[in-house]
Amino acid sequence: MNQKVLIHNHGDYVGVATDDITIGEEVRCVFMDENEEIKVKSKSAIPLGHKIALKNISQQEKVIEYGGVIGAAIKKIELGEHVHIHNIRSLRL
Repeated sequence: MNQKVLIHNHGDYVGVATDDITIGEEVRCVFMDENEEIKVKSKSAIPLGHKIALKNISQQEKVIEYGGVIGAAIKKIELGEHVHIHNIRSLRL
């Protein structure tokens, strides 16, 4: 199984797809800060460069990437789901 997701920091809620991911695919995710890995089963098709949820995220919960807040969930996001503008809103001003 090839690595298809990079995770910037431990504690991030999302990782970035380095290749297209299909529904139901078990993907290898690598932490860039420690070179450790986890596996996540995708619940959505996720295009290259888009994000995958690494944990269940509640509606209105802040989403962490790069060790910081990148936005808030506008609805519940499940582990393995595609994370993008359809389920997260930016908190940047």
